[in-house]
Amino acid sequence: MGSPVDPDDFITALILTLLSAPWVLYFFSELIKQLEHSRINLEDAVSQLERLRKHDVILNRELQNNIRQLNYEIEQRRNAQLERESVFEELEREIKEKSEQEIQARRLSTLTRSIIDASPDLIYYRNEEGRFAGCNRVAEEVTGKTEAELLGLTPHQVYDEHLARQVAASDHEVLETNASLTEELWLQFADGRRRYFEMRKVPFFDQDGHRLGLLAFGRDMTERKQAESAIAQASKDKTKFVATISHELRTPLNGIVGLSRMLRDTKLSKEQFDWVSTIYASAITLGNIFNDIVDLDKLDRDKIEIDLKTVNLRDFTNEISSIVSLLAQDKSLKFHSEIIEPIPVAIEADGTRLRQVLWNILFNAIKFTQKGEVKLSIEASDEGAGNAKVTFRITDSGIGIPQDDLDKIFAMYYQVDHPDHKSATGTGIGLAICKQMVDKMGGEIHVHSVIGQGTCFEIVLPVAISQHQARMAELEVSNLNILLVEDIELNVLVAKALLEKLGQRVEVAMTGTAAIEMARKTEYDLILLDIQLPDMSGFDVAKVLHEEELVLQTPIVALTANVIKKREEYLQNGMDDIIAKPIKKSRVIEVFNELFGEEQKHEERRPTSELVSIPKVDKILDVDMLQMLVDTIGEDMVRASLGIFKEKIPEYMELLTVSLAANEKAEVCSQAHKIKGAAGSVGLMRVQQTANKIQEGDHPAWWENVHEWVEELAMAIDKDVEHLMEWVNANKIDD
Repeated sequence: MGSPVDPDDFITALILTLLSAPWVLYFFSELIKQLEHSRINLEDAVSQLERLRKHDVILNRELQNNIRQLNYEIEQRRNAQLERESVFEELEREIKEKSEQEIQARRLSTLTRSIIDASPDLIYYRNEEGRFAGCNRVAEEVTGKTEAELLGLTPHQVYDEHLARQVAASDHEVLETNASLTEELWLQFADGRRRYFEMRKVPFFDQDGHRLGLLAFGRDMTERKQAESAIAQASKDKTKFVATISHELRTPLNGIVGLSRMLRDTKLSKEQFDWVSTIYASAITLGNIFNDIVDLDKLDRDKIEIDLKTVNLRDFTNEISSIVSLLAQDKSLKFHSEIIEPIPVAIEADGTRLRQVLWNILFNAIKFTQKGEVKLSIEASDEGAGNAKVTFRITDSGIGIPQDDLDKIFAMYYQVDHPDHKSATGTGIGLAICKQMVDKMGGEIHVHSVIGQGTCFEIVLPVAISQHQARMAELEVSNLNILLVEDIELNVLVAKALLEKLGQRVEVAMTGTAAIEMARKTEYDLILLDIQLPDMSGFDVAKVLHEEELVLQTPIVALTANVIKKREEYLQNGMDDIIAKPIKKSRVIEVFNELFGEEQKHEERRPTSELVSIPKVDKILDVDMLQMLVDTIGEDMVRASLGIFKEKIPEYMELLTVSLAANEKAEVCSQAHKIKGAAGSVGLMRVQQTANKIQEGDHPAWWENVHEWVEELAMAIDKDVEHLMEWVNANKIDD
């Protein structure tokens, strides 16, 4: 480049240029073509790229949208995952809690089942079809089947037919009414024991209110039932005791009243007359106090009855006044009675009850009056249609009754608490009995009192005016041939003297056998028959007399100190009437006039009821049989037999007493038959004979006597087994 320029250089360059120029032009033209083509391609490519760019923009937007959607979904899934985790955690907690609850429920179920099984009560439940769906152990013991065996069974497949019908009927009632029900029934255990259950049945439902069946709960009330039977028997024993005391006390009381009454009719000095009158009044007082005790027993048993008879008001008033005046004289009190005319001559009333009411109030009036007077007044008002209202008014000048106590004096055992009353004590039952008797007679009793001035009692009775007035005045018959059957000398003396004084002829029999023999030989106009005789009862005597037709025209009147029995009971046992002891002249006249007066009774004589005496057992052991057993099987076998008897007899006795409490006569007889056989096999004669009485269920007085026989049987077993052991020990024989 820095050397000098040579023309050759130009020529060379020119030639080279001319030579290379076409190629260069061609090259450049081709290059230009290529470039143009490249440009065109490039433009196409740019266009394509632009399209791709636009498409990419669109895709990018879609991608962004997708990314945003994906992010949203991811977030949602993350939230859902968190929720699932939370749900899983909650579910785990619930599962854990439910597991714990199930465990607790199983524990409670086990505990509940244990409690149900441990319960002494009978529990079972049945479904809608009446089939067993579950029970406790007591129910298993009763039925003799396990719970699994009971499932699906009906009562008819478990119990005897009678009990099944009863159970099914009560079940049906519970399901029909959808209400609970309580019933009491005897159930027999599979081992033969009988127990008395109080059953409570209720429908039960699920949580949606759909009924599933019924539940039954049974409580063993056997001891209560036996206690009730014992109480009932105790009431009978109390009644028997009162009847016995009645007879025992009235026997000497009869003599005191009768002899003192007859002694007053003899010639006595004034002092002697006062003494005898005091004895007479005291005996009457004692008799009335005893009447209160007897009536208290009757009120307890609701056995008070009103027996309407014709009562002559004047005679009735005079009779009471004569006795009360004697008591008043002892306290230096004035007593007077007043009849305010007009009054009926006679009324229809229960003279015995009315007399007792008035006597109680009059006796109290004298008892609580220290000085002054006691007054009895009677007045009547005609109510029309043959009826009247009679008012008995008793006033005294005694210490009076406080106003606060007036409403209480008719309460049982109530006594006024007053300083001035301390010297006058009593039972507290008299006024209470008076109130109840007046109520039963349809009347009213009122009391008015002022402290320090006295008291007034008013008894108002509605009565019928009697048309049989003349018959009450005096005895209408005489010279009757009377057979007096009485075993106590004192009673014979009093009754015979009274009857002969009334103009009658009297023969005496001291026993029932003697009375029957005398009735066979002689036809009497009247038989006065004591009920308690040494060899047989008066009812037995009456039965024989009727059966042998010895009294077709002869009335029989019972003489009795037993005021417990109703008059109806005597009439049903062959009596025509009764006279209570101590014998009163007025009552004798009343009965004699009714039986032998002009107007005869229209009532037919009622047949006597059968009474079977209970034979006494004298021997305890069957010695001959025992001796034979010892000789035959030896002493050891006898002792072994006795051991078996002692082992089994408590079970037999328990079944017997429970069956008796259930009034299951057939079962009682069955158990008695077992005891009889067992006793006979070991020579216990008294036990055997007593059990034999119990097993004879066709006895006409079986229910009346069975409780007493069972007591005899228990006593005989307790004592006679010891006697048997003593006999065996005392009669050892070498085999």
